[in-house]
Amino acid sequence: MAPKPRIGLVVFAHGSRVPKANEAVRRVAERAAERCGISIWEAAFLELAEPTLESSVERLTERGAGKIIVTPYFLTMGIHLQRDLPELLRQIAVKRPTLDVSYAPPLDGHPALVDIVADRARELMD
Repeated sequence: MAPKPRIGLVVFAHGSRVPKANEAVRRVAERAAERCGISIWEAAFLELAEPTLESSVERLTERGAGKIIVTPYFLTMGIHLQRDLPELLRQIAVKRPTLDVSYAPPLDGHPALVDIVADRARELMD
Protein backbone atom coordinates (compact mmCIF):
# COMPACT_ATOMS: atom_id res chain seq x y z
CA MET A 1 0.00 0.00 0.00
CA ALA A 2 1.41 3.38 -1.03
CA PRO A 3 1.87 6.00 1.68
CA LYS A 4 -0.61 8.86 1.79
CA PRO A 5 0.64 11.97 0.01
CA ARG A 6 1.55 14.99 2.09
CA ILE A 7 -1.35 17.45 2.03
CA GLY A 8 -1.01 21.16 1.41
CA LEU A 9 -3.77 23.72 1.94
CA VAL A 10 -4.39 26.82 -0.17
CA VAL A 11 -6.90 29.43 0.96
CA PHE A 12 -7.82 31.18 -2.27
CA ALA A 13 -9.18 34.75 -2.07
CA HIS A 14 -9.87 37.58 -4.50
CA GLY A 15 -7.05 39.82 -3.35
CA SER A 16 -7.08 43.48 -2.39
CA ARG A 17 -5.05 46.63 -2.81
CA VAL A 18 -5.32 46.91 0.98
CA PRO A 19 -2.38 44.96 2.46
CA LYS A 20 -4.18 44.33 5.78
CA ALA A 21 -7.00 42.58 3.92
CA ASN A 22 -4.55 40.19 2.28
CA GLU A 23 -2.79 39.62 5.57
CA ALA A 24 -6.13 38.66 7.14
CA VAL A 25 -6.49 35.93 4.51
CA ARG A 26 -3.00 34.67 5.34
CA ARG A 27 -3.92 34.47 9.03
CA VAL A 28 -7.08 32.51 8.21
CA ALA A 29 -5.05 30.14 6.04
CA GLU A 30 -2.54 29.56 8.81
CA ARG A 31 -5.20 28.95 11.47
CA ALA A 32 -7.27 26.71 9.21
CA ALA A 33 -4.21 24.61 8.39
CA GLU A 34 -3.39 24.30 12.10
CA ARG A 35 -6.93 23.14 12.90
CA CYS A 36 -6.76 20.53 10.15
CA GLY A 37 -3.33 19.32 11.17
CA ILE A 38 -1.86 20.44 7.84
CA SER A 39 1.71 21.62 8.19
CA ILE A 40 2.18 23.25 4.78
CA TRP A 41 -0.18 25.96 3.61
CA GLU A 42 -0.40 29.07 1.47
CA ALA A 43 -2.78 31.93 0.83
CA ALA A 44 -3.32 32.65 -2.86
CA PHE A 45 -5.00 35.50 -4.67
CA LEU A 46 -6.89 35.82 -7.94
CA GLU A 47 -5.72 39.39 -8.51
CA LEU A 48 -4.35 42.52 -6.84
CA ALA A 49 -2.06 40.54 -4.51
CA GLU A 50 0.57 37.83 -4.53
CA PRO A 51 1.06 34.93 -4.64
CA THR A 52 -1.14 33.57 -7.39
CA LEU A 53 -2.80 30.18 -7.12
CA GLU A 54 -0.26 28.69 -9.50
CA SER A 55 2.70 30.00 -7.47
CA SER A 56 1.16 28.79 -4.23
CA VAL A 57 0.70 25.32 -5.68
CA GLU A 58 4.30 25.40 -6.90
CA ARG A 59 5.57 26.37 -3.43
CA LEU A 60 3.57 23.60 -1.78
CA THR A 61 4.81 20.94 -4.20
CA GLU A 62 8.38 22.14 -3.64
CA ARG A 63 7.75 21.53 0.06
CA GLY A 64 6.55 17.99 -0.59
CA ALA A 65 2.80 18.25 -1.13
CA GLY A 66 1.37 15.47 -3.27
CA LYS A 67 -2.22 16.47 -2.62
CA ILE A 68 -3.48 20.04 -2.47
CA ILE A 69 -6.79 21.23 -1.10
CA VAL A 70 -7.96 24.63 -2.33
CA THR A 71 -10.50 26.30 -0.08
CA PRO A 72 -12.07 29.40 -1.63
CA TYR A 73 -12.41 32.37 0.68
CA PHE A 74 -15.44 33.62 -1.25
CA LEU A 75 -18.98 33.86 0.08
CA THR A 76 -20.93 32.79 -2.98
CA MET A 77 -20.56 30.87 -6.21
CA GLY A 78 -19.97 33.94 -8.35
CA ILE A 79 -18.13 34.22 -11.63
CA HIS A 80 -14.70 33.85 -10.03
CA LEU A 81 -15.61 30.40 -8.71
CA GLN A 82 -17.69 29.40 -11.72
CA ARG A 83 -15.19 30.43 -14.37
CA ASP A 84 -11.84 31.65 -13.04
CA LEU A 85 -10.99 29.01 -10.42
CA PRO A 86 -11.80 26.01 -12.68
CA GLU A 87 -9.69 27.55 -15.45
CA LEU A 88 -6.75 28.14 -13.10
CA LEU A 89 -7.02 24.55 -11.85
CA ARG A 90 -7.18 23.27 -15.45
CA GLN A 91 -3.95 25.12 -16.23
CA ILE A 92 -2.30 23.64 -13.13
CA ALA A 93 -3.46 20.14 -14.13
CA VAL A 94 -1.90 20.55 -17.59
CA LYS A 95 1.45 21.42 -16.01
CA ARG A 96 1.20 18.87 -13.18
CA PRO A 97 -1.02 16.01 -14.35
CA THR A 98 -0.10 13.69 -11.47
CA LEU A 99 -0.79 16.23 -8.73
CA ASP A 100 -4.02 15.63 -6.81
CA VAL A 101 -5.78 19.01 -6.47
CA SER A 102 -9.32 19.35 -5.16
CA TYR A 103 -11.36 22.36 -4.16
CA ALA A 104 -14.11 23.07 -1.68
CA PRO A 105 -17.36 24.96 -2.31
CA PRO A 106 -17.71 28.63 -1.33
CA LEU A 107 -18.54 29.62 2.23
CA ASP A 108 -22.23 30.22 1.44
CA GLY A 109 -24.38 27.31 2.51
CA HIS A 110 -22.15 26.27 5.40
CA PRO A 111 -24.22 26.08 8.60
CA ALA A 112 -21.63 28.03 10.60
CA LEU A 113 -22.08 31.07 8.37
CA VAL A 114 -25.52 31.81 9.86
CA ASP A 115 -24.00 31.65 13.34
CA ILE A 116 -21.25 34.04 12.33
CA VAL A 117 -23.72 36.58 10.92
CA ALA A 118 -25.90 36.24 14.05
CA ASP A 119 -22.86 36.71 16.31
CA ARG A 120 -21.92 39.90 14.48
CA ALA A 121 -25.47 41.23 14.89
CA ARG A 122 -25.53 40.30 18.61
CA GLU A 123 -22.32 42.26 19.14
CA LEU A 124 -24.27 45.42 18.30
CA MET A 125 -27.42 44.59 20.23
CA ASP A 126 -26.12 45.47 23.68
